Amino acid sequence: MDSSSAERIGLFPSSAGCRPVTDLSDDAALVNSARDGDRSAFGRLYERYARMVHGVLLAKVPIAAVDDLVQDVFVRALRHLSSLRQNESFGPWLRTIARNLANDYYRRSPPEYQIPDNTPDTEPVLESAGADPEGPAAILDAIRNLPDAYRETLILRLVEGMTGPEIAERTGLTHGSVRVNLHRGMQQLRESLAPHGINPRPKQEPR
Repeated sequence: MDSSSAERIGLFPSSAGCRPVTDLSDDAALVNSARDGDRSAFGRLYERYARMVHGVLLAKVPIAAVDDLVQDVFVRALRHLSSLRQNESFGPWLRTIARNLANDYYRRSPPEYQIPDNTPDTEPVLESAGADPEGPAAILDAIRNLPDAYRETLILRLVEGMTGPEIAERTGLTHGSVRVNLHRGMQQLRESLAPHGINPRPKQEPR
């Protein structure tokens, strides 16, 4: 998930050349600016949180529905910025919107958990022990059968390529909770995949 997704639909402007957002005080300033009609500020919030929203949705809805729902999450957030009481809580608030829209999806549609083979959403990040082309799809399918807390955190780590600290900062979870979710989730995931000879490995974090 990258900023070009937003630019293609014309919802948010390109923020090329803007300095990266690095802490929650930046979030608060960007939320204030976005409330005042600064579309580039909201575009920067999109860049910062699109992967998180994509991962939360991917944990809950069919792959084919994810990209459209990502856009719906940010449209809803833009419309309801005035209801956000603590600007520095933008990430957890956005996560709640994503979860609510995922629930709404199932109120409108019957559940679908068929995971297509060789999905481009997972192949660049997920790796398997062998050359089985169904490995990434099998890993994603297994993750989606884990408890919700592990499911979301693992997808953010393994599929979206976010680091532990990034996950904590963007979701509002504590660093300890993220570590526990990743550790226990990976244990359960490996146990689930072991009979199939698949070993999930997270994308190597930048040094």
